[in-house]
Amino acid sequence: MDKLLLLGDEAIAQAAIDAGLSGVYAYPGTPSTEITEYIQDSKMAKERGIRSEWCANEKTAMEAALGMSYAGKRALYCCKHVGMNVAADCFVNSAITGINGGLIYIAADDPSMHSSQNEQDSRFYADFALIPALEPSNQQEAYDMIHYGYELSERLKLPIMMRITTRMAHSRAGVTRKSEVRAQNEMSYPKDKMQYILLPAVARRQYQSLLDKQQIMVEESENSAFNKYIDGENKKLGIIACGIGYNYLMENFADRKCPYPVLKISQYPMPTKLVSKIYDECDEILILEEGQPLYERLLRGILNKGKVIKGRLDGTLPRTGELSPNAVGKALGLEVECGMPIPSLVAPRPPKLCDGCPHIDSYTALNEAMKSFPGGRVFSDIGCYTLGALPPFEAIYSTVDMGASITMAKGASEADLLPSVAVIGDSTFTHSGMTGLLDCCVDNANVTVVILDNEITGMTGSQKSSATGRLESICTGIGVDPKHIRVINPLKKYFEENVAVFKEEIGYKGVSVIIPRRECIVALNKRLKAAKKNK
Repeated sequence: MDKLLLLGDEAIAQAAIDAGLSGVYAYPGTPSTEITEYIQDSKMAKERGIRSEWCANEKTAMEAALGMSYAGKRALYCCKHVGMNVAADCFVNSAITGINGGLIYIAADDPSMHSSQNEQDSRFYADFALIPALEPSNQQEAYDMIHYGYELSERLKLPIMMRITTRMAHSRAGVTRKSEVRAQNEMSYPKDKMQYILLPAVARRQYQSLLDKQQIMVEESENSAFNKYIDGENKKLGIIACGIGYNYLMENFADRKCPYPVLKISQYPMPTKLVSKIYDECDEILILEEGQPLYERLLRGILNKGKVIKGRLDGTLPRTGELSPNAVGKALGLEVECGMPIPSLVAPRPPKLCDGCPHIDSYTALNEAMKSFPGGRVFSDIGCYTLGALPPFEAIYSTVDMGASITMAKGASEADLLPSVAVIGDSTFTHSGMTGLLDCCVDNANVTVVILDNEITGMTGSQKSSATGRLESICTGIGVDPKHIRVINPLKKYFEENVAVFKEEIGYKGVSVIIPRRECIVALNKRLKAAKKNK
């Protein structure tokens, strides 16, 4: 058996390949991006013909994965936590349709918001949709869980969620692969041809079937190799450690032996018998879970019998941010070593746009143009260009969610906030901005949309953008007057010319689109290096 040093993301990707994967569907989003990239770069995946191109957004990705499952093949869907919001309609309904070929949804959460606009716990989605969820405590378990997850998915005829967090996704450990690589499923059709037709009469029947499987899911959790009760001599405290929380707990003990009873949970729904066992045997309970106190709330309801239950809700653990070995150690009353404070002589270094970034020249010209419109506002979006909020630009006034720039600008314009300008990236535009632009055209809103086209999905590592080579035709097809679709070159030498274009279109009463187009400087450097290497 091969032993590889892998990121958690890479362990998941390799496991999926080894487990007979036929296709991965995703939109890039940290900390999930490396799963798809690993499969894209895998020689083995190429030889096996595994589909691995990026999708326009998380919704289209999940629906395509469900379509591959419909055809009997094993599929993988990957997103970061906020991507689950985009795909939620399909996610919840796919629990009711069920699956044909095995289907695993990876949700990569980002506690502490390292590269995200919120903290969100995707286990809520699995609980809400009534499907099983897996939460690995280490990279080997992540690998093994993918194999088990596909088997469980095809046995229960349900999609399975695997929830990971940033540290699991982006830390490395040795992973032992299975000795045999599973063949891909043959194509097959669902036995019930009405299974995927969610007319009310069918949906009610399918939903009842889902409810009937709940006790089976609990029994699977009770008997799962990933959930285990580890006895301890000191019964004053019992510890329930979920997912990577178990790893953080063990790091506080040199011999990885905790003196307290520990219930390790890595498969949901909650194994109620094991939970009752640790509650009955111990004086107090400490719950370690990365993210929000989902199961702490649940257990406080189930176990409200007088014993103290500690966790994030009572302040024993921090209410926000990542769990960590130090936070767990403090919760146990152990002495923990903290790093030295950052000395005052170290100046803070906030993030900034890369030197040579085309967005610098775009914002410089936009700021100059907006001086002629002192009552105007610029609504922005999710991407590298969000850094336009910081000095020296301070050019934008909002960043809420993917695509919100255009629709917020539309709503503001309809409240007579004029001019209202939207700034959105090329990849974000095809992800979630096109429908907002359609609304603008239908209502003939007084909005200027600036699509910053760097011909790449820049923020997540230079993945291919679905917008490349298509923006003008998309805007025309949606209904924008071609005379008011203006392409400019964001370079200093065209500054005066670009300012004039901004002023003209911002002053236009109707829908206008400006496309500053210049290749991302990072992607350009990568391309030139690759070309030089291949000579």
